[in-house]
Amino acid sequence: MKENEIAVGILGIGSYVPDKVLTNKDLEKIVDTSDEWIVERTGIKERRVAAVHTATSDLATRAAERALADAGLSAADIDLIIVATATPDMFFPSVACLVQDNIKAIKAAAFDLAAGCSGFVYALTAGAQFVKTGLYRRVLVIGAETLSKIMDWTDRNTCVLFGDGAGAAVLGETMPGCGILGIHLGADGTGGDLLKLPAGGSRNPSTAETVASKMHFIHMNGNEVFKFAVKIMGAAALKALENAGLHPEDVNCFIPHQANIRIIQSAAKRLKLTMDKVIVNVDRYGNTSAASIPIAMEEAVRAGKVKDGDIVVLVGFGAGLTWASCVIKWCKEADTIV
Repeated sequence: MKENEIAVGILGIGSYVPDKVLTNKDLEKIVDTSDEWIVERTGIKERRVAAVHTATSDLATRAAERALADAGLSAADIDLIIVATATPDMFFPSVACLVQDNIKAIKAAAFDLAAGCSGFVYALTAGAQFVKTGLYRRVLVIGAETLSKIMDWTDRNTCVLFGDGAGAAVLGETMPGCGILGIHLGADGTGGDLLKLPAGGSRNPSTAETVASKMHFIHMNGNEVFKFAVKIMGAAALKALENAGLHPEDVNCFIPHQANIRIIQSAAKRLKLTMDKVIVNVDRYGNTSAASIPIAMEEAVRAGKVKDGDIVVLVGFGAGLTWASCVIKWCKEADTIV
């Protein structure tokens, strides 16, 4: 951190997942798969699925309300809302604008951000810059997804992986030496075809043919995405630590994107971290994309796995292809700047 630079930290966090649980045993009745096969290859045992009439903005709103309550703030205190999502309610208005109306954050600007499963860390980074410059004081960052809405439930290679949920964080000025210490963002557009939703945009507008061809569902080259993730997760985390002037041995808590237990274990090994320092909830929620990291972070804090003064590393990868990592000195219990 540069001298006299505003320190930006997380003042409050919250998450929300739908009530409906979809287990691997449930999926055995839908597609040709098995609980053993799914657990062995992904670590996933169950995931949450939103109700038919529940949209991404609904989940995002609940997570936002909980983050505000945790921060001891009201919606009127928020200057900007950023929602990271790959599953907006609609092309426009943005989910962020829908959330702004839902929580009555009447003075907040609002926009969505698309970076796939890396989205929350991208949004966290973007939000922090607004606070660092002094333009805004309080920024609400949300990662929210209803991936079940874009799932081909006949495709066993994808439908077993994903779930729905939302997580949120309130950013603001904190004590010097605390908060976000280092970041690293990256992208490789040459891998765009490896993970995509082909239709519905200007390239392939919605038609009867695109619907019949199942082009409005997730398409993924699982093997190639897996190889990319194994390579980039650890490397991205190390780069953020380097940018923060820290080393893997300084890390107290590692919160990776919850996509696959083997990818998580590979990243931990790259950082030479024991698994007791790694937050894992992929078994209960599956891959919730941009919601994955904030949900895991909120659960870790509630469980006492993140303590005041801890060095916490967040890292994700996703469609784009993108990757993002962030190092935080957790000082939520320190006096924040009012």
